[in-house]
Amino acid sequence: MATRHLYVARHGAADAFGELKDAGRRQSALLGERLAGLPIDHIWHSPLPRATASAHELARHLPGVPVAEAPELVDHVPYVPGPAEMPRGWAGFFDGYDEAEATSGSGLADALLARFATVPEPGRPDSYEVLITHAYPIAWLVRAALQAPPVRWLSLDSANTGLTVIEYRTGLAPTLVMFNDLSHLRGDLRWTGVRADGRP
Repeated sequence: MATRHLYVARHGAADAFGELKDAGRRQSALLGERLAGLPIDHIWHSPLPRATASAHELARHLPGVPVAEAPELVDHVPYVPGPAEMPRGWAGFFDGYDEAEATSGSGLADALLARFATVPEPGRPDSYEVLITHAYPIAWLVRAALQAPPVRWLSLDSANTGLTVIEYRTGLAPTLVMFNDLSHLRGDLRWTGVRADGRP
């Protein structure tokens, strides 16, 4: 039974303009070192500069592995909760978020799952892919793997270069192997990108 292994990570720490900072480059390099012993087939990244730069920094430690942009990995809000399911703390976040934006985000979320949250085709070998993306798409992939209600993506946050691993096998539910693991990072490189009151 073939397995699709997804190694999903948020981009490294970025500045207010969305450009990778020196700390983000170090984080991405350390993640690359961590993944270097795996038989990675492909590195995919969001079109946004902070994810693109992170992917190429990581790729220096995986020589010969192709790196390519995947538009489905762009930062987006995958699901806007209705009034009855809206967590109180999130209500203001969606103020002014119109129906067109919600529809666009939902379409990207569907495309993300259709492209990456699938089992290998029959007769294909195991695959090992790295996805460099953003906190919201990661939350959506994890929510889907756990078959949780759509609103639950709001409760899943990822630090910069936090590693999430999901496996997909024919006839079985997806396996969440790990979520937001930071063991490749040291000291002040840990927990960037997560609000201060959410850090351990």
